[in-house]
Order: sequence, then structure tokens, then C-alpha cells
Amino acid sequence: MLQPILRLALPSPLRRLFDYLPPVGIAVSSLKPGMRLRVPFGRREIVGVLVEIVDHSDVPPAKLKPALEALDSQPPLPPELFKLCLWTAQYYQHSLGDTFSWALPVLLRQGEPAETRQERFWHAAKGARPEDPRLSRAPRQREALKTIAQHPHGVAHSLVSQLQLSKDSLDQLLQKGMLRTETRRSHDIKRHQGSWLLQPELPLNQEQRAAFEAINAGLDGFQTFLLAGVTGSGKTEVYLQLIHQVLEAGKQALVLIPEINLGPQTLARFEKRFNARIALLHSNVNDRERLDAWLAARDGEADIIIGTRSALFTPMKNPGLIILDEEHDASYKQQEGLRYHARDLAVVRARQENLPILLGSATPSLESLQNAHSGRYALLKLTQRAGGAQAPRFLRLDVKSRPLDSGISGPLQQAMAQTLAAGQQVLVFLNRRGFAPSLLCHDCGWISQCPRCDARMTLHQRHNELRCHHCGHAERPLHSCPDCNKLDLRPVGAGTERAEERLGTIFPDYPVLRIDRDSTARKGSMEQLLTTINRGEPCLLVGTQMLAKGHHFPRVTLVAILDADGGLFSADFRASERMAQLIVQVAGRAGRAEEPGKVIIQTHLADHPLLVQLTEQGYFAFADQALSERRAAGLPPFSHLALLRAEAQKPGQAEDFLDQACSQAEQLLEQLGISGVELLGPVPAPMERRAGRFRAQLLLQGNARAPLHKLMGVWIPLVEALPGSRTVRWSLDVDPIDLF
Repeated sequence: MLQPILRLALPSPLRRLFDYLPPVGIAVSSLKPGMRLRVPFGRREIVGVLVEIVDHSDVPPAKLKPALEALDSQPPLPPELFKLCLWTAQYYQHSLGDTFSWALPVLLRQGEPAETRQERFWHAAKGARPEDPRLSRAPRQREALKTIAQHPHGVAHSLVSQLQLSKDSLDQLLQKGMLRTETRRSHDIKRHQGSWLLQPELPLNQEQRAAFEAINAGLDGFQTFLLAGVTGSGKTEVYLQLIHQVLEAGKQALVLIPEINLGPQTLARFEKRFNARIALLHSNVNDRERLDAWLAARDGEADIIIGTRSALFTPMKNPGLIILDEEHDASYKQQEGLRYHARDLAVVRARQENLPILLGSATPSLESLQNAHSGRYALLKLTQRAGGAQAPRFLRLDVKSRPLDSGISGPLQQAMAQTLAAGQQVLVFLNRRGFAPSLLCHDCGWISQCPRCDARMTLHQRHNELRCHHCGHAERPLHSCPDCNKLDLRPVGAGTERAEERLGTIFPDYPVLRIDRDSTARKGSMEQLLTTINRGEPCLLVGTQMLAKGHHFPRVTLVAILDADGGLFSADFRASERMAQLIVQVAGRAGRAEEPGKVIIQTHLADHPLLVQLTEQGYFAFADQALSERRAAGLPPFSHLALLRAEAQKPGQAEDFLDQACSQAEQLLEQLGISGVELLGPVPAPMERRAGRFRAQLLLQGNARAPLHKLMGVWIPLVEALPGSRTVRWSLDVDPIDLF
């Protein structure tokens, strides 16, 4: 009989599987795909995932090593998620072993048991008394027994030292039969009891009711719903009422959010509404908490799972609904390693598991809108703000030839003063961190450049340093110009730090709160800022796009956008879509309660057709126009892209590698008779040098997905075998969202 061979996916960038013999003493019949095995790999031992059992190998039998041990009695990943990982690796042309690494919590990758934590508990034995004569000369044991007896549910072993109990005393009491131990879960499962609701549901308006009923009618099978609701239209209330229906049916809901910072806020809202077990999964929870939440979801002990993009791979025992909030957000696209898009994969998962999926946004991506127009998604619109709040009014403020004070014009300062005097709040949006985007010599024109990137360094005055936002390089600002030695070095342009400082001078009687990645880096700082804002006292909020995402500020009635021109002249074809989404999302923070809101957009291009259309006709008119332009130009979503990026330490190296890859692809297109795929490049990346490496890229564009993927399936293994693939870093990005 042929020796069975285990084919494993190992955490390696290599797009191949590795063959091993079964572990000694293990029945092959007990091994199932998806189980983890510890195997020798070079001089190390690593954890791999069993993909299949075959009866032959291309490796000579004498060279095959046995696996060391099986780590699971059942696969930790249920069959549906195992299948999703296979699909993901194949679609994104990524190593299967590395794909499993993205899907599994860190501790499972390291070989920890895929079981909820068990802990040892100390209990007083029945009838054991501190007055027992055997303890008359053992005061420490007597005190230990007294302490343990005060805890009828037992004392966890991890708390023994905190209670100042000696391990020797406990062991001696155990030998005397006065204590007993048991091993059990550290947290007992809380069974659900009573109503699912802790708070009554809010009444739905006509549009919300229609959306709720349409989705509720489709909860028993796969369908993709796109809920396009203006900011403040009550999308979250629709989510909450649908989740209530899912819970009543005994099923679980998975809710994906774009940013970690929205996690506590979302969690608080769900905890107020539901008497349910809620698990939170994102990169800021520690490895142990993440594994516990992951296992609770898998075993049906969490009713609602909330998380950022990686939570997409969380298993659910009784899945009922997937909700993806702010579906347009670029944070859903992983930009390193496995470059997946959580929105697209969530739809694939919902289809594989026959679940409904709800994508929500005030500014849906053009891809999702096109899917809705073509009938693949059901489009549901909410055009009115909930609770009778009015949509904000837009004003385009032409700042050509007006003096700007740290980026703020005179008319804008007046509007801010009026708003604050009325006891309301002002939100100032500027998508640039730091004090100033560059440092300039007023005498010779020298500008602070990053020594490792083709980029300028930003002045961060609070930390007295110049910092590159692309590679992280930082240095102290110079006192004199390195080119002409003059002392007149000036910060040019305005970032959030400069706007914060200037507004504090102009409005000394009001607090100025800055919200960007620098000011919220410390744990709990975002919550503190939100608490201050939610007190409702007049203040100024200054921040980057972090302010645009899902926050509810009832007292903000004026939103000021300091510079709206950045997205109008970018080389990236998606820049105008992103700019429109950002303007609408930021504007949506204004006038969400009784007072009407106003949005002032400072621009040097007040008559630009895109800005005029967006502010006068709204996002959907802009989106229709943008889609017709994309169709005419043959750009996504009317074509499909893949980007082969390469970077090397010497100029020209990356282009040479991509030239070889391009030649291979051209030959394959001819050999396989594939049409409708174009190769564009190779060309240097828009920022050619980054973090000391020279970058280039080759773009593949296909009229349809099938021929593009047929080419990549044959081509990428050949690219991996190119001689240059070892001397350059390269990666493939399928469906890239930026070409930078």
C-alpha cells in the first residue's frame, strides 16, 4: 500500500505546498484538512496547515520528513473559512500558507491549543476548618484556608500571589485533604436570558422602514444590499434593528468597521442597546483577548462580533448577517502582505455561506454603485436625515488673492466667531498632519527633503523635528540653510498643528482640540477627546480624515474645509472620487441635531465643475458623472487591474526585473491565445525612491476578470522563478486601490 503524504501550507511567501510524512503513531484517518501540525523546516520547527492527503510526492521518499505532532483533534477553521482561504490565495495570487496566517489569530499560528482557556482553581474541601488541630502549628496554612474558604467559587491560580498566599502552604493543605483543585474555564459562559433589548428601538421613518423590511425579507439567504444613506440618515439604527431580528432567530451578526478608533464608540452603542455577548476584534486587543473572542465566535458564545478588516476571517457557529459600515473606506484594503479587500471578500464569504450582506455608506464606492446599477446588488436609499435634521448648506469660498492666516481666510474666521458666540462647535478639516508640510530657505529656495524618499519632510513643531510621513525618518530641524548658510528658514504651508496653534491665538476663550494620528497615539486619548466634545460646550475641533469617519457630534454646526483643491489635479484616477467622499463625509458632521449646519469650502477653484456639481447636486450626481467618465476611459469598475510592484537598492534594478516579467507575460498572452489584456509599463513609481529603495511598477489591465486571472495563474509562478526575484522585493496587488 502507498504511503500517505501530507501536503501542508506553511507560513512562507513561497506559492507552493510542502510534503511531509504523517507524525509517528498517528492514524492518518484522524487527520482532516484545516488541522494544524508542527513540522521541521530547515533548522526550525513551524506550524503548518494540512491542505490535503495524497499518495505520491515529487520529493524522493528518502528526503521526506515526518511531521512532529498534530496540534488539533478538529480543524480550528470551519470548512467554510478553509474554503474562503483557498479562494483568497488563488484570487489574490498569494501564498496559501501566508493566507492562513492572516486568517488565524497569532497564538494559533504559534501552536497554542484552539480551545478556550482552562485554569486551575483552589477550593476548600468539604468540612475543612481553620480550627483543625493539624493546623495549630501552621499559621500560614490556617490563614490560607481561611482566605480560600471566603471564595465559594474557588480562587484562580493566577490570583494566588495577589492574595499573598504561599504555593507551599496550598500544596500542604492539598496533601492533608483540606483543599481540592479543579481545572475549568476562567470565565463561565453567560447564557442569554430575557429580552435581547436593553433599550427600546427608535421609530423608523418611511425610508428606513422600507430599507429594513427589504433586508429583513432576505435574511434567509445570500443577497448583497447597498444601503446608500446621506450622513445622519440613521443607517446605524437600521443595522441595530436588523441585528435584533438575527438574534431573535438564534444567529450571530458580524459587523465590520473601517477604523480602530470607531471600535469603542460602536461597542458602547451596541452594549447600550443589546443584552447580548459582544466580541471586539482589532489590532489593539492583545493576542490572548483576540484568541478568546475568536473562539467565542466560533463556538457560538458571542452573539455579535465587531471588528476591523481582519475580523472578516472570524468563524461563526450560527452566522446570520454580515454588515460592512462605510463600505467605501480605503482602510478595508490591506496594503501589505496579503493585499485583500475586506469588502470584496465579505461578499464572497456571504455567498459561500448563503448569508445576506449589507454594505452601508453615505458615499458608496463607484464599484459598489456600478454593481447596484447592473443588478448584482440591491440598492436602498435614505435621502433624509433622521429626526428631522436638515442637510447642511454648502458655501464655496474663493480664496484667490485673499490673505490667508495659517491657511484660514478672514471671512472664515468671522463665521467661526459667530458660531462659537452662539454656543455651538466648529470643525476645521485639514488633511495634513504636523505644523507645516515643508521648511523653506527664504534666501535660496532650499526645501527640507527626506534623505531616503523623493518627498519633503514635514515640520512637527511640538516634538521639534522634521518627519517623513512615508518612511518615518526623523531629524532635528537645522538652524541655518545647508546650501547658503543663511538663517531665514521658514515653515511653508499649514498642517493641523499650525492650525491648532493659530486658532488658539485667534479664539483664546475657547478650547481647540486636535484629532489626528499624532494626538490620538496614546491609549485612551481618543476617548478623552470625544468625551470633551460630547459635553457640548463651544469649542473648535481641528483634524484630519479621522474626524470624517462615523462620528456623531450633535453640537457641530459649522464645518470648515481649509483646502479642497488637492484631489482635483492628482495623477491617480481615483483622487476625485476620494476627494468627493471626504468632503461629503466631513460635511456630514455638521447640523446633525436641531440647529442647521453650514459647510464652508476654501478653494482657489470655486468654479471647478466637480466642486460645483458636488456642492449643488450632491454625491450621487457626481458619482453618475464619474462613472460615465470611467466607462469612456475604460477604467475600473469597467475594467480590472493588477499591479506588479518591485523595489531594489540600486537604480534600474527594479525596472530590469519588471522588463523580464513583462516579456514573459507577452509570450504567455500569445501562447495561451488570451485577448483583452494590456501590459502598461514598466515605469518608475510616482514616488520613485522610498525608504532608500528604488521602485517601479508594471500595470496589467483586462477588459474582463477571467482572461486577466488566467494569465496571472500561469505567469506568477514563472515570475517567482526569475533570477532577479531574489535580488528585488516584489509584490502583486490584484484590484489595487492606489497606483502609488
